Amino acid sequence: MLLCFNPIYPSKTDLKYPNNLSDTIIDSIHINFNKESLWALNAALALVMFGIALEISISDFKELLKKPKPIFVGVLSQFILLPALTFLLVLVIKPLPSVALGMIMVAACPGGNISNFITHIAKGNSALSICLTAVATLLAIFMTPLNLEFWSSLYPPTAIILTEVAIEPLAMIELVFVLLGIPLIGGMLLNYYFPYCAEKVAKVLKIASLMFFVVLIFIALYANRIIFFDYILYVFWIVVLHNLVAFLTGFSIAKVFGLSTENIKTITIETGIQNSGLGLLLIFTFFDGLGGMALLTAFWGIWHLVSGLLLANFWSSKTSIDKKELA
Repeated sequence: MLLCFNPIYPSKTDLKYPNNLSDTIIDSIHINFNKESLWALNAALALVMFGIALEISISDFKELLKKPKPIFVGVLSQFILLPALTFLLVLVIKPLPSVALGMIMVAACPGGNISNFITHIAKGNSALSICLTAVATLLAIFMTPLNLEFWSSLYPPTAIILTEVAIEPLAMIELVFVLLGIPLIGGMLLNYYFPYCAEKVAKVLKIASLMFFVVLIFIALYANRIIFFDYILYVFWIVVLHNLVAFLTGFSIAKVFGLSTENIKTITIETGIQNSGLGLLLIFTFFDGLGGMALLTAFWGIWHLVSGLLLANFWSSKTSIDKKELA
């Protein structure tokens, strides 16, 4: 059995959505990977990051460093504005405590693994997307634990969970570095010294590792399908709203700074496509798979694929129409 979890569920009619932490089913149930499965999930995420890094070269940074404003805007959007606006959203909708903590966890993570692919479909700035992926990944080593701790501590219901869990920030920093930092650096070094080999490996590894990671997430959801189906509508609308806020955050700040259309698309996507896989691993490792956190983060990982591809196809088709009109 890949997953171990509490099999005792109340009947559906007994489920309530109170504000009291101790009385809330989803705030007390845990969706836990055993050690072997957790290691497999760790390895899958590291391989996904390694596969992405195989396509990142030093030359990608050189041109952008001459004009660093888009990088600055992207980092500002991802690590400052999105967590802050997520906190305000939590204050407005007052979700269940573990769900609120899941929202803050997602907002604290760097851009997602498929943002480069979606940016390419949207006809955005692929070089900027790749550069932001690398920069955000390195910054996430410190910024993800910092944002999670800071914003969660400001909201009393989530602050209670943090007190009970008693996370060691250094331990989280170490894990994020192992999962993201080492694969990123290793992939870039391989691409630098053996570019031909890196290109061949990237084509296979990037897709295969991502598929393996997605399968593990679906196994987690299926093994806990009873609680998932009971709360799916509750979590669904929160994820959709939160994801919309993320996209609008990236779009708005890029517009305010007067960036080009291509860069606006890129920063919108980089902000709206979050690395929910990293969030899940941190939840399984440090929060014992806390129900609301795990369900929201896992569903975000599914939904942002849908919303990201819809947005990318809209922008792609709009660009094609505009070009025909100009011809």
